[in-house]
Amino acid sequence: MQLPYSDVLDIAHFSRLFDNKSECYKLFWFQAIARKIKEGHEIIAFETLIDEMIADAWYMVSEYHLNLGPNDALERVVHRLSGISHMKSCEKKEVILEYLAACEDREVTAMKRILFQNVPYRLQAPFMESMRGKEWNRSGKNLAERINQEQRLMYYFLGFNGLNTQIQIQKEWADYIRQNYEIIQGWVEFNLIQYLQKRNPSVPGIVDKLYPPKERNLEKVKKYWKMIIAIKPVREIYGKEPLNERNISIDHFVPWSYVAHDELWNLTPTTRSINSSKSNSLPDWDTYFPVLCKSEYLSYETMWEYPRIHIEFEKCAREHLNNQEIRQKLYQEGLSEREFSMHLEEILFPVYQSAKSMGFSNWSLKG
Repeated sequence: MQLPYSDVLDIAHFSRLFDNKSECYKLFWFQAIARKIKEGHEIIAFETLIDEMIADAWYMVSEYHLNLGPNDALERVVHRLSGISHMKSCEKKEVILEYLAACEDREVTAMKRILFQNVPYRLQAPFMESMRGKEWNRSGKNLAERINQEQRLMYYFLGFNGLNTQIQIQKEWADYIRQNYEIIQGWVEFNLIQYLQKRNPSVPGIVDKLYPPKERNLEKVKKYWKMIIAIKPVREIYGKEPLNERNISIDHFVPWSYVAHDELWNLTPTTRSINSSKSNSLPDWDTYFPVLCKSEYLSYETMWEYPRIHIEFEKCAREHLNNQEIRQKLYQEGLSEREFSMHLEEILFPVYQSAKSMGFSNWSLKG
């Protein structure tokens, strides 16, 4: 990806910041720096940047169950924070940052210290070709002092005081990053997607899992099911509650936070309260998949029996059936319930198993 040219800055070396992506820290560290520069800051404390890193990683780890790397300190601190704070996996970023600012947990503090052991210094290594081998083995303070002797870096260190250590962004670099922020952020995201895809090769929709989940538009699917409910009685699959126009909600059987799509074959009607209770857990397969099959086959039969339901199905399909092979396999006319169920299992079970292997918890409706 081509970065904007500058006749005063060393963009060639800047473009090599992420050449070595064996770990994710550089990506999160620089992303935090760029964001703070955009907000108008040019002197920034280590802890401010590390808190940003943790908040950015929160959704990837807690909501989407992505693997950031073997024994990754950023992933570990998110798990620790989740365990002691009981914040939601989709918690607002400002709430996460407020909690971090007030957190006095010793393990969280120790993990933060791990995060600043290398990345603040090594991020700028492409600019410092004169530094070799043993020079990088110095302690934090001595390494910071050595780096401060280099010329034309993005930032330098102001003193050294653990998490309170500050970096000072050079004005020319601050101006460049502010002026080209959207392009630079796109470059960071491109590298982050590459990194995450390598660490999570079987996970779909990585590009949609960098940030908090957005509200999804399932109104066409909801309207489709409301029309079916008006013709035939429908019970949701988890608690067998009768559905009506007022209480219906659309649930992703395998959570959206894994599949990152709204395909019709993974959507089932339920109530708002049950949908909220299930959240982004996996419904127990043996308990709920047979019921899902019956519910989906009911909609399939109704769609082929009533022309106006078929018209509504076609409206849904344009937005919520994007794989023509699956559409032909699952929604062709004339399938028996057994054939339909076998096809649905062939499509859904591998996705379910993959989500399970990523750590999505098993769920059953209580009571």
